[in-house]
Amino acid sequence: MTTVLIVDDHDLQRFGFRVLLESVPETDVVGEATHGADAVRKAAELRPDVVLMDVRMLGMDGIEATRRIVASGGRSRVLVLTTFDLDEYAHSALRAGASGFLLKDARPEELLAGIRAVASGDAVIAPALTRRLLDEFTQHLPPEAKDPAEDPRLSSLTDREREIFIAIGKGWTNGDIAARLVLSESTVKTHIGRVLAKIGARDRVQAVIYAYDIGLARPNAD
Repeated sequence: MTTVLIVDDHDLQRFGFRVLLESVPETDVVGEATHGADAVRKAAELRPDVVLMDVRMLGMDGIEATRRIVASGGRSRVLVLTTFDLDEYAHSALRAGASGFLLKDARPEELLAGIRAVASGDAVIAPALTRRLLDEFTQHLPPEAKDPAEDPRLSSLTDREREIFIAIGKGWTNGDIAARLVLSESTVKTHIGRVLAKIGARDRVQAVIYAYDIGLARPNAD
């Protein structure tokens, strides 16, 4: 059973999400919030597995609410839902620590699958879409790349784990990594789990952001 907190300032939108989530036995809506501050408070109180977070709300918006929920160190993971495609909201949401990003016009099965993925510790955004988001975002970064060797978090990675980390930063799927590095997908998953733990990333999306931040991955790199 996956517990969910719905955050949206539109009554009809919250009602629609609740009806969908309550139509399947594996999800349980434990609460609703109408703005960011309310979401932060209820996430701390209810400790849901997943917070469905709207972005544009009066008062504290969904980006700041996501940042505070993630910074609290609680168990809740945030899945951001918005009507806006591939703009600054997606980048800001991922920067704030969201574990996924979907549009509100996603099909019901896509939303349910996204909730399951986020609850299990995975990322909702497909690697190819993650790459597009980050490639667009990094166009606004300073041209000087940081030296990855200066980052202490990389020192704990083995050579193979570093190779896997670079592949994640390039947006490769598990299948891509397995084929190119001649590994089984189960072995790839094991390596990815170790990489995430060592670099302190909550999920694959955060690992990609980290790879871009330290200059290990750059736009349009093969």
